[in-house]
Amino acid sequence: MLYSLPMKFVDEVTIEVTSGKGGDGCVAFRREKFVPMGGPAGGDGGRGGDVVFEATDDLTTLYELSFARRWEAEDGDDGQVKDMIGANGKALLVKVPVGTLVYDVESGQLLVDLAEKGQREVIARGGRGGRGNARFTTSVRRAPRIAEKGEPGRHLRLRLELKLLADVGLVGMPNAGKSTFLRAVSNARPKVADYPFTTLVPSLGIVKPEGAPSFCMADIPGLIEGAHQGTGLGTQFLKHIERTRVLLHLVDTSQLDMEDVVKNYDIIMAELKAFSEELANKPVVVAANKMDLPDSRELFPMFKEELEKRGIRVFSVSGATREGVEDLLKFLSSMLKEFKATEHIEANQEEALYHYLAPFVIESAGEGHYQVSGSEIERLVAMTDFTSDDAIAMFKRKLKKMGFIDELAVMNADPRDVFSIGEMEFEYREFFD
Repeated sequence: MLYSLPMKFVDEVTIEVTSGKGGDGCVAFRREKFVPMGGPAGGDGGRGGDVVFEATDDLTTLYELSFARRWEAEDGDDGQVKDMIGANGKALLVKVPVGTLVYDVESGQLLVDLAEKGQREVIARGGRGGRGNARFTTSVRRAPRIAEKGEPGRHLRLRLELKLLADVGLVGMPNAGKSTFLRAVSNARPKVADYPFTTLVPSLGIVKPEGAPSFCMADIPGLIEGAHQGTGLGTQFLKHIERTRVLLHLVDTSQLDMEDVVKNYDIIMAELKAFSEELANKPVVVAANKMDLPDSRELFPMFKEELEKRGIRVFSVSGATREGVEDLLKFLSSMLKEFKATEHIEANQEEALYHYLAPFVIESAGEGHYQVSGSEIERLVAMTDFTSDDAIAMFKRKLKKMGFIDELAVMNADPRDVFSIGEMEFEYREFFD
């Protein structure tokens, strides 16, 4: 007999992605029979491949991505003779579970929220291909020996966070009977045992009430006091409830002390509020569980009366015998019609402001050393072929056009001062030679 081990649940992972580098442009001239003075014919390099994320239902955890922490798209091919353009690099498609949030580790910004099946987002665009010398022909420059190098790909360190997407979030103290209840009402098969914290990972199940629309229910592992501060892995579990539309609070009423039952209910609600005000304001339905036990039946009327004073709807159920379960499920199904699905989390994809205000920023990095940053000037350096005198001359003309040379003149730096731009270093005097 074969036994299958359950897949480990992983809801957060850090990976690195790199889009493809653009292909280099080509320097070439036509060398054909009967064309003795052939013009420039160097083709452009191909574009580097993008890194694309796609949300899929085929995955339910980030476990698969934990094995490969580095993902690289294909580089573009170099340009060729006879004006042939290099092939574009193949895009890299990374499949992630629906509900995955993608954060940039360096900035902490949320880049994208992959909340819908089939949703595709470009996380890192490939570098553009360098132009071949055929593109630099002018009326006065008939035989240019200039070609650009391909633009480097973009490297990002990403934190992926998975938040389960469910209509109803099942919450309650450890050993309240949530797993037994979910097994009774859905196709989910979470572990069930007679001790607290049996469930260590969230479980999803599809609930199909008779004569009512179906919905998805998530069993969130038991919460305890201090959960919002991480006690009992609380923060890891609480974040999964944020996307649910309705909370079903399961309470174990088999205890003899009425005060303890109400206290346990209040503890969970206090933890939800401490973690997120929005979470605490979600509609709540309470299910007094374990009605198959005599103690629960005796305590239920008092418990129900106490909560109904607060305007909370209370049902009596038994996950073991399914007593009262069908009425509860039909009520939840009708309740969900009144509440819209959780909207996407707003992702911050804005460029840094200085990219628009200035093409470069010069900062001191110590005595005689300056760091120059800015997407435009860094791209110019990366795509310049410094083995070509013509390319260097064009590089200086572009620096002057963007105002960099004038800025240096105002600084009146020492001729031996060093300026770092991207991966290159230049002495001050080199810009004025």
